[in-house]
Amino acid sequence: MATDLASLQRWMQHCIQQPGECDGEMVNQARELVKPSSTLESEERLDIYRGMYLLRMQEALEVDYPGLAKFLGLDEFMRLVSRYVDLYPSRSYTLNRLGDRLPAFLETISDIRKPEFCRDLARLELLLTQVFDETETPALTAEQIAAVPQDAWEGARLRPIAAFRLAAFDYPVSQYLGAVDEENPYPQIRKRKTWIAAYRRNYQVHRLDLNRQASEILGLLAEGKTLGDALTAVRVPQSRLFQWFRDWVSEGLFHAVELGT
Repeated sequence: MATDLASLQRWMQHCIQQPGECDGEMVNQARELVKPSSTLESEERLDIYRGMYLLRMQEALEVDYPGLAKFLGLDEFMRLVSRYVDLYPSRSYTLNRLGDRLPAFLETISDIRKPEFCRDLARLELLLTQVFDETETPALTAEQIAAVPQDAWEGARLRPIAAFRLAAFDYPVSQYLGAVDEENPYPQIRKRKTWIAAYRRNYQVHRLDLNRQASEILGLLAEGKTLGDALTAVRVPQSRLFQWFRDWVSEGLFHAVELGT
C-alpha cells in the first residue's frame, strides 16, 4: 500500500474508526506500517489508538450531555455514542460541536430507555451549549430601567440578551438536570409540559423554570412585540407580572429598552 503521508493518515483514520479489534487485512497492514515495541505487536499498538478513539468521543459528548449520560448509564450511553459517531464522525479540529446532531439522531431511533424523554433531555442540553457559546451582550441596568417614563412602558420593546433561549418540553427535563447537579430531587419521569428560559450571566449558564403564561409573554417580547401588546395577548394579574418582570430584569435577561415614537 502507498506510504506517503496523506495515504498513511487516511489509513490510520480508517483503522481508528472501525469497531472491534484488528483482524484480517488490517493486521497485515499494521505489521507493514507500524513498528512493534518490546512488549506489543504492531496490531496491539494500533488497537490502543482504536480503543482511545471511542472513549474520546464518549468523553466529549458526556461534557455536553451529562444528563443523558446519567440517565442511560455508562454502557447504554457508550452504545449510543458508538452508533452516533458512526453516522456523524467529528469533521472539525475541535470536538465542541460533535454533539450538535445528537437530538436529531435520537429522533431516528427508539431502542433506548424512554426515548421521548431522552429526546427532550438532549434538546435541552444542546440548547444550553448554544447559550454558553453565544455572543456576550450587556444586561439592562437599574439606572436604565429607572430612566424609562412610566407612561412609556406600554409601547416599549424589551430586547433580550443574545445568550437567551426559550423552550418548551413534554417532560420535566430541567428538573432532572437540576437533580443531576444535586440541586433538587429527581422528578418522576412522566409526561408533563414544562417551559424554561436558558441564559448566560457572568459566564455561567442558568435555567429559569417558567409557567405557560410567563413563557408566552417572554416569547412575544423576544419576537419584538411591545410590552402592551404582549400583555393584551396574555392576560395575567398585574401583581404577578410585576414579580416576573422584576425577576427577569434581576437575572439580566434584557439588554435594551426601545421606546415607541
